[in-house]
Amino acid sequence: MTFPRPFTAAALALTLATPAFAENAEKLVTVVTSENPQTQLMAMVLTAQAVEQGAETRILLCGPGGDLALIDAPESATAPQPPRDASPQGMLQMLMANGVTVEVCAIYLPGLGATPEVLIEGVTVAQPPAMAGAMMDEDARVWSF
Repeated sequence: MTFPRPFTAAALALTLATPAFAENAEKLVTVVTSENPQTQLMAMVLTAQAVEQGAETRILLCGPGGDLALIDAPESATAPQPPRDASPQGMLQMLMANGVTVEVCAIYLPGLGATPEVLIEGVTVAQPPAMAGAMMDEDARVWSF
């Protein structure tokens, strides 16, 4: 998957520098439950920065946050956001292209009455024991948006 040059520049321009992060944690679990597109995008921006700083990262999408993973996502997930015209789903896909594991909550699809075929390629359904283990890992940080 390739992204237009402006998208890549937008992703880089939106990241924030926090050098202390890489020294304090090697693993990150980002949990997105918000339906707000600006919050969703900022979650992706900060997660991208953590990846750039070397964090082993996975993303868990639940409730309205799970909509980011839908092939037929709501316009709020795909619409460009100022200031760099990046979208929450576009940033999510960029993170996936860089090796980030993305999962939806185990109850998300049953709640929709849907199957995994409605998810964008590469997104899987979280297994609660594995996700709990990742969140409890002593070297992990959990960010919730």
